[in-house]
Amino acid sequence: MAQQKIIPNLWFDTQAEEAAQYYIDVLGSGRVLDVARYPEGAPGPAGTVMSVDFEAGGMHFVGINGGPIFPFTEAVSFQIDCADQAEVDRFWDRFIADGGQEGQCGWLKDRYGLSWQVVPQGMAELFADADPARAQRAVQAMLQMKKLDVAALRAAADGVPVG
Repeated sequence: MAQQKIIPNLWFDTQAEEAAQYYIDVLGSGRVLDVARYPEGAPGPAGTVMSVDFEAGGMHFVGINGGPIFPFTEAVSFQIDCADQAEVDRFWDRFIADGGQEGQCGWLKDRYGLSWQVVPQGMAELFADADPARAQRAVQAMLQMKKLDVAALRAAADGVPVG
Protein backbone atom coordinates (compact mmCIF):
# COMPACT_ATOMS: atom_id res chain seq x y z
CA MET A 1 0.00 0.00 0.00
CA ALA A 2 1.33 3.45 -0.92
CA GLN A 3 1.98 5.94 1.87
CA GLN A 4 -1.28 7.72 2.74
CA LYS A 5 -0.70 11.31 3.86
CA ILE A 6 -4.03 11.77 5.68
CA ILE A 7 -5.11 8.95 7.97
CA PRO A 8 -8.64 9.02 9.43
CA ASN A 9 -8.71 8.34 13.17
CA LEU A 10 -12.01 6.88 14.39
CA TRP A 11 -12.90 7.31 18.08
CA PHE A 12 -14.68 4.38 19.71
CA ASP A 13 -15.74 3.71 23.27
CA THR A 14 -14.10 0.27 23.60
CA GLN A 15 -14.74 -1.40 20.22
CA ALA A 16 -11.76 -0.29 18.06
CA GLU A 17 -10.39 -3.81 17.55
CA GLU A 18 -13.82 -5.28 16.78
CA ALA A 19 -14.59 -2.35 14.45
CA ALA A 20 -11.32 -2.80 12.53
CA GLN A 21 -12.25 -6.42 11.76
CA TYR A 22 -15.78 -5.34 10.84
CA TYR A 23 -14.57 -2.70 8.34
CA ILE A 24 -12.05 -5.11 6.83
CA ASP A 25 -14.86 -7.64 6.37
CA VAL A 26 -17.48 -5.23 5.01
CA LEU A 27 -15.12 -3.36 2.68
CA GLY A 28 -13.77 -6.68 1.41
CA SER A 29 -10.05 -6.23 1.95
CA GLY A 30 -7.49 -5.14 4.49
CA ARG A 31 -5.60 -6.21 7.56
CA VAL A 32 -4.75 -5.16 11.09
CA LEU A 33 -1.32 -3.50 11.06
CA ASP A 34 -0.76 -2.93 14.76
CA VAL A 35 -2.55 -3.04 18.11
CA ALA A 36 -1.32 -0.75 20.90
CA ARG A 37 -2.36 -1.41 24.50
CA TYR A 38 -2.73 0.99 27.41
CA PRO A 39 0.28 0.88 29.75
CA GLU A 40 0.10 1.21 33.53
CA GLY A 41 -0.95 4.71 34.60
CA ALA A 42 -2.67 5.54 31.29
CA PRO A 43 -6.28 6.76 30.97
CA GLY A 44 -7.47 3.25 30.05
CA PRO A 45 -7.12 -0.01 31.99
CA ALA A 46 -3.59 -1.42 31.61
CA GLY A 47 -3.38 -4.06 28.91
CA THR A 48 -6.62 -3.13 27.15
CA VAL A 49 -6.59 -2.00 23.51
CA MET A 50 -5.74 1.68 23.17
CA SER A 51 -5.58 1.88 19.36
CA VAL A 52 -5.65 -0.26 16.25
CA ASP A 53 -3.90 0.64 13.00
CA PHE A 54 -5.61 -1.09 10.10
CA GLU A 55 -6.16 -1.07 6.36
CA ALA A 56 -9.67 -1.52 4.99
CA GLY A 57 -10.92 -0.98 1.46
CA GLY A 58 -7.54 0.34 0.37
CA MET A 59 -7.29 2.99 3.11
CA HIS A 60 -5.27 3.26 6.30
CA PHE A 61 -7.28 4.00 9.46
CA VAL A 62 -6.60 4.23 13.17
CA GLY A 63 -9.27 3.13 15.63
CA ILE A 64 -8.93 4.66 19.10
CA ASN A 65 -10.58 3.35 22.26
CA GLY A 66 -11.07 6.65 24.05
CA GLY A 67 -14.31 6.13 25.92
CA PRO A 68 -17.87 7.27 25.23
CA ILE A 69 -17.30 11.05 25.22
CA PHE A 70 -17.05 11.58 21.43
CA PRO A 71 -19.73 9.69 19.46
CA PHE A 72 -19.84 9.80 15.67
CA THR A 73 -22.14 12.31 13.95
CA GLU A 74 -23.19 12.89 10.36
CA ALA A 75 -20.79 15.85 10.26
CA VAL A 76 -18.21 13.35 8.95
CA SER A 77 -19.00 10.52 6.56
CA PHE A 78 -17.20 8.22 4.16
CA GLN A 79 -18.42 7.96 0.58
CA ILE A 80 -18.21 4.66 -1.28
CA ASP A 81 -18.31 5.06 -5.06
CA CYS A 82 -20.01 1.93 -6.40
CA ALA A 83 -19.57 0.59 -9.92
CA ASP A 84 -23.16 -0.63 -10.24
CA GLN A 85 -26.40 -1.41 -8.43
CA ALA A 86 -25.12 -4.80 -7.27
CA GLU A 87 -22.25 -3.08 -5.45
CA VAL A 88 -24.62 -0.48 -3.95
CA ASP A 89 -26.86 -3.30 -2.72
CA ARG A 90 -23.94 -5.31 -1.29
CA PHE A 91 -22.46 -2.42 0.73
CA TRP A 92 -25.89 -1.16 1.83
CA ASP A 93 -27.04 -4.55 3.02
CA ARG A 94 -23.78 -5.29 4.86
CA PHE A 95 -23.72 -1.95 6.68
CA ILE A 96 -27.41 -2.14 7.66
CA ALA A 97 -27.10 -5.70 8.97
CA ASP A 98 -26.50 -6.15 12.69
CA GLY A 99 -27.66 -2.76 13.90
CA GLY A 100 -26.97 -0.27 11.10
CA GLN A 101 -29.57 2.40 10.29
CA GLU A 102 -30.85 3.58 6.93
CA GLY A 103 -30.78 7.29 6.23
CA GLN A 104 -32.02 9.40 3.32
CA CYS A 105 -30.42 9.91 -0.09
CA GLY A 106 -27.92 7.04 0.09
CA TRP A 107 -26.71 7.77 3.61
CA LEU A 108 -26.59 5.20 6.39
CA LYS A 109 -25.01 4.61 9.77
CA ASP A 110 -23.18 1.39 10.51
CA ARG A 111 -23.52 -0.47 13.80
CA TYR A 112 -21.01 1.89 15.43
CA GLY A 113 -22.83 5.03 14.32
CA LEU A 114 -20.30 5.98 11.62
CA SER A 115 -21.97 7.58 8.58
CA TRP A 116 -21.45 6.29 5.05
CA GLN A 117 -22.72 7.46 1.67
CA VAL A 118 -23.23 4.56 -0.74
CA VAL A 119 -23.24 6.19 -4.18
CA PRO A 120 -23.74 4.62 -7.62
CA GLN A 121 -21.43 5.57 -10.45
CA GLY A 122 -22.99 8.14 -12.77
CA MET A 123 -25.15 9.87 -10.17
CA ALA A 124 -23.11 13.09 -10.18
CA GLU A 125 -23.44 13.27 -13.96
CA LEU A 126 -27.22 12.99 -13.70
CA PHE A 127 -27.32 15.90 -11.25
CA ALA A 128 -25.05 18.00 -13.49
CA ASP A 129 -26.96 17.24 -16.69
CA ALA A 130 -26.97 20.06 -19.27
CA ASP A 131 -30.78 19.87 -19.23
CA PRO A 132 -31.81 21.46 -15.89
CA ALA A 133 -35.22 19.74 -15.93
CA ARG A 134 -33.56 16.34 -16.32
CA ALA A 135 -31.16 17.06 -13.45
CA GLN A 136 -34.02 18.32 -11.26
CA ARG A 137 -36.06 15.15 -11.85
CA ALA A 138 -33.08 13.01 -10.82
CA VAL A 139 -32.52 15.07 -7.66
CA GLN A 140 -36.21 14.91 -6.73
CA ALA A 141 -36.17 11.12 -7.17
CA MET A 142 -33.08 10.83 -4.95
CA LEU A 143 -34.76 12.86 -2.21
CA GLN A 144 -37.46 10.17 -2.00
CA MET A 145 -34.96 7.31 -1.63
CA LYS A 146 -33.07 5.74 1.21
CA LYS A 147 -30.83 3.25 -0.64
CA LEU A 148 -30.10 4.74 -4.06
CA ASP A 149 -31.50 2.91 -7.07
CA VAL A 150 -29.47 3.83 -10.14
CA ALA A 151 -32.08 2.59 -12.64
CA ALA A 152 -34.82 4.57 -10.90
CA LEU A 153 -32.63 7.70 -10.86
CA ARG A 154 -31.99 7.37 -14.60
CA ALA A 155 -35.66 6.69 -15.29
CA ALA A 156 -36.69 9.74 -13.27
CA ALA A 157 -34.17 11.89 -15.14
CA ASP A 158 -35.75 10.63 -18.39
CA GLY A 159 -39.21 11.59 -17.13
CA VAL A 160 -40.41 8.09 -16.26
CA PRO A 161 -42.33 8.10 -12.93
CA VAL A 162 -40.48 6.48 -10.00
CA GLY A 163 -42.32 4.21 -7.64
